[in-house]
Amino acid sequence: MLPEPDPQLCQALADDLRAAGYTSAALRDAWGTQADDAVARGLRRPATRALGDRGDALAVLGRLWGLGLPVPRGDAEAALPTLRVDGAAALGLLEISGDAVTPAVLVRPQAFADDEGEVEWWIASDLDEAALEGPLPEDHVLGVGGASQTLARLQLTRRARSALDIGTGCGIQALRLRRLVDRVVATDISERALRFTRLNALVNGVDGIETRLGSLFEPVAGETFDRVASNPPFVITPRVAGVPAYEYRDGGMEGDSLVASVISGVGEHLAPGAVAQSLGNWEYRWGESGLDRVRGWVGPSLDAWVIEREVLDPLAYAELWVRDGGTVPGTPAYARLIDAWLDDFARRGVTGVGFGYVLLRRPLAGGPTLARYERVSGGGESAFGPHLSASLAAHDRAALLDDEDVAASVLRVAPDVTEARHHRPGEEDPSVIELRQGGGFARTLEVDPGLAALVGACDGDLPVGSLVDAIAQLMEVDAAALRADLLPRVRELLVTGFLGFADD
Repeated sequence: MLPEPDPQLCQALADDLRAAGYTSAALRDAWGTQADDAVARGLRRPATRALGDRGDALAVLGRLWGLGLPVPRGDAEAALPTLRVDGAAALGLLEISGDAVTPAVLVRPQAFADDEGEVEWWIASDLDEAALEGPLPEDHVLGVGGASQTLARLQLTRRARSALDIGTGCGIQALRLRRLVDRVVATDISERALRFTRLNALVNGVDGIETRLGSLFEPVAGETFDRVASNPPFVITPRVAGVPAYEYRDGGMEGDSLVASVISGVGEHLAPGAVAQSLGNWEYRWGESGLDRVRGWVGPSLDAWVIEREVLDPLAYAELWVRDGGTVPGTPAYARLIDAWLDDFARRGVTGVGFGYVLLRRPLAGGPTLARYERVSGGGESAFGPHLSASLAAHDRAALLDDEDVAASVLRVAPDVTEARHHRPGEEDPSVIELRQGGGFARTLEVDPGLAALVGACDGDLPVGSLVDAIAQLMEVDAAALRADLLPRVRELLVTGFLGFADD
C-alpha cells in the first residue's frame, strides 16, 4: 500500500523537481520529439539512447520516474538534495537496493493551459506496462491517459462553488476542477488511488480537495454539487474467472451497467443549474441502438447532450482492451481473453460498442429543453470545453425565442466557418454546398442554396428576417415558406456554433 503522504516530504519533492527543471518541455528537449512520442507508446529505448550517459538531475529523474528505470543511488541523492533518497522511499516513490534505487511509481510532468493560464504539474501514478515489463496488477492506478485528457478537454470553463469527481484515480480531474471551483470532493473505490490523489495535491500545492472512499455516489449520499466530472471505469469486461478486473477501468458490473448507473444516478446530486460531464461506453444490441439505450438512462428532469464518437465491433473492442492490459497478441492467454469477451457479448446479443461524451444539466427553472443524442466524429486535440459552453449559452438563449424573435435577431457567422462548393464539370450551379467548421467538433454540413445564402449574409448587420425576405426575392420563392424552412435550421446552427448572436 502506498504510504499516507507526508506534507513536508511532498514539499521537499516539489522543490527538488522544480530545481531540476523537471518539466514536460525539458524532457522532450532532452530526449527529442521522436523519443517523446515513443515513450507515450510504451517504448523507452529511444529515450534512454538519447540521454546517453548524462548524469544531471533532469536526466536522472527522467530515467527514474519518467521512464521507470533504476538509477545509481549516488545519482538519485544528487538529484534530490532536499528530499533525499530516504525521503523518497518514505513517500513510497522508490525502493533502495544497495547502491541502486528502483522506482516504485512514476512521477511525470503534465503541462496544460486553460482560461486561468498555463500550469505544469507533477502527477504520480503506478508503474506502467513498460516499466513492469508485463501485464498490470488489478489494483493499478493509472496516470494521465488518453481518456483523462479527453475529459479534461471537455470540461466547461465556468466557475462554481463545489464539484464532485467520481472515480478520481490519480486525481487529475480533481486538480483540474479545483482551478474553477472552491471545493472538490474526489471519490474512488481504491484507497491506493485516493492516496495518489492526496499525494499529487500536496506535491502541486493544491488545497480544497477532499477524498472519500466508496463506490459511485455512496460517499456523497444526500449532497448536491455545481459540477460533476467522471471518467468512470467504463470498460465492458466479462465477469468470468480468469479475466483480470482492473480497478482503473472495470466497474465490476455486467455490460454497460456501470455507465448506466452513473448517468441515471447523477441527477439527484446536481444542484439547480449544475452540469455533469462524463465519458462512457454503451452497448448496441440486436434491435436496440446504443444511443437509445443512453436516452433511456437519462432522468426526465435533466437536459442531455450525448455525443458518440465511434462504434467498435465486438472483436475490435475486445482486442483493444486485452492489449491495454499488457497481454501480448499471438499468445494463448491473448486468444483465451478474446474468446471470453466475444462469449460475453454473444450472451447479450451485442453487435457493437459506442464510445462518447455525456453532458447532463439540471435546469434552473422549468423542464428540460435540451435533448441531443448525436454521432460526431470530427474534432481534433483542441479543448472542447469553451465550445460546449458557448453552445449551451446559445441553446438557452434561442430556447427563449419564438420564430418571430429569431427572425428579428441579428446574427454573425462564426470566424472558423468556411464554405465549399462542388460543381460537376460544365455546370454553373453547384451540386453540393458544404459549411465546414474549423473549431469545435469540426462539423461539416451539406446545405441548400437558401441556407448557404443566409449564412453568408449573416455579417452582424441586418436581422435574419430581412435577410430571408431578400433571399426569397432573389430566388423567386415564397418568403413565408422560406422562413418556415430556414428558421428551425438557424436554431441548429446557433447551437452547433456555425452562427452566433451579433451582440455576444
